[in-house]
Amino acid sequence: MKEKAKKVYIVGIEGAGTSALAQIYQSFGWQVSGSDEGDHFYREVLRNKGIETFDKFAIENIPKDIDFAVRSSSVSITNLEVAEIRSRKVKFLTYAQALGELFKEKFSIAVCGSHGKTTTTAMLAEVFGQNEADPLALVGSRVIDWQTNVLLGQGKYFIAEADEYQNKLTYYNPQAAILTSVDWDHPDFFPDEKSYKKVFADFVAKIPQSGFLAIWGDSANTLQIAQAAHCRVLKYGFSEDNDYEIRDVQLENQNGPDFFQSFRLFYRGEDLGQFKIKLSGKHNVLNASAVIILANRMGFDLERIRKALAGFRGTARRFEILGKKKGALVIDDYAHHPDEIQATLAGARQRFADKKITVAFQPHTFTRTEKLLQEFAQSFDDADEVLILDIYASVREKSGKVSAKDLIKLINTYSPGKAFYFSNSDQEIADLIESLGREDVFITMGAGDIWNLGKKLVSNEGE
Repeated sequence: MKEKAKKVYIVGIEGAGTSALAQIYQSFGWQVSGSDEGDHFYREVLRNKGIETFDKFAIENIPKDIDFAVRSSSVSITNLEVAEIRSRKVKFLTYAQALGELFKEKFSIAVCGSHGKTTTTAMLAEVFGQNEADPLALVGSRVIDWQTNVLLGQGKYFIAEADEYQNKLTYYNPQAAILTSVDWDHPDFFPDEKSYKKVFADFVAKIPQSGFLAIWGDSANTLQIAQAAHCRVLKYGFSEDNDYEIRDVQLENQNGPDFFQSFRLFYRGEDLGQFKIKLSGKHNVLNASAVIILANRMGFDLERIRKALAGFRGTARRFEILGKKKGALVIDDYAHHPDEIQATLAGARQRFADKKITVAFQPHTFTRTEKLLQEFAQSFDDADEVLILDIYASVREKSGKVSAKDLIKLINTYSPGKAFYFSNSDQEIADLIESLGREDVFITMGAGDIWNLGKKLVSNEGE
């Protein structure tokens, strides 16, 4: 593959996956360029790498002599650049197809599941890197210590975040995998829970017998899906019937910058020792445990795994502490599914037990909000106050049968007076700032552009 193509163009180059793909291609010595009209979250990363990016879709952006092109899943097939490239009869891959080709290049490890993929992938890649394995790794968000979302290692391993949406998993064939969780999501593509589970079952069935699968063993869904695997399955979790049992979770320095969680991991009764992570929530203890299992099974030393985990600072938009406003701590998180919201807020409440926690939540897509409306309404128990923004649509849907006000009404049915509409106007932002107390915690939450609100708050801290 590396010898056959030298110039590539990516339509929708500033996505989490496509931006990482662009950097990987550049590391192969290829000439890479592309365009995007999104929120430009990764534009600075790409331009710092010297990768040419265009802010508007236009036919003249596309080099005349490209060897092949890649299309982001967020870009419609009716896009003018897509139409132009298709007319040229050159090789044209979807992002998932392009990533699938990379899986064939090395010993590939996939991290899949409804929640926790990004953090677990980054943590795993960091552990491999600290053990001198020099991995190639692709993560769905910027890793804080890397300042990018990719590791361009030359070693034998490829570690990738594997997204199930649109059944991208069908293109990936890993030698080993982690399955973090399975909760029905993406109802615009998967009409029911059965169809959603099937893509995971089909995926784990492809892992060769010589490989292995690490799964969260406390979940009926992951246990059911693991039955389709032909490889060895290793279970981790808090219950005693797991192969790897988590015990003695402790929090230290809860309100300070040196916060960490510690826990012990036991393999069939054998104490593997204490591990520490700087991330909040029991869900991150689970993520770390999956990483320990996989890395140790690959032959890496436990002490070096321990050290790498203790130094890992997380990824962007995953309970990322942005700074302070009037003394209030401002945090941003990508949670956009009820289970993610619940887990993130449980971790926040555990860490900030006595503080007022206010959440500004931007629902993501009309279909998800409509199908999971009841679940969303009951996922904010650990927040004191919830500000609901208008639903963030997608390229696949511009309107729906549900609105922010429907969610507010239902939240207040369960917890009267907890939820309010937030228009995100300059005046409402000013009112929000005025209401913040020095000991408050303010969390922006959602998969859309809600992160801009947190950035605005901390950028004018001196005002």
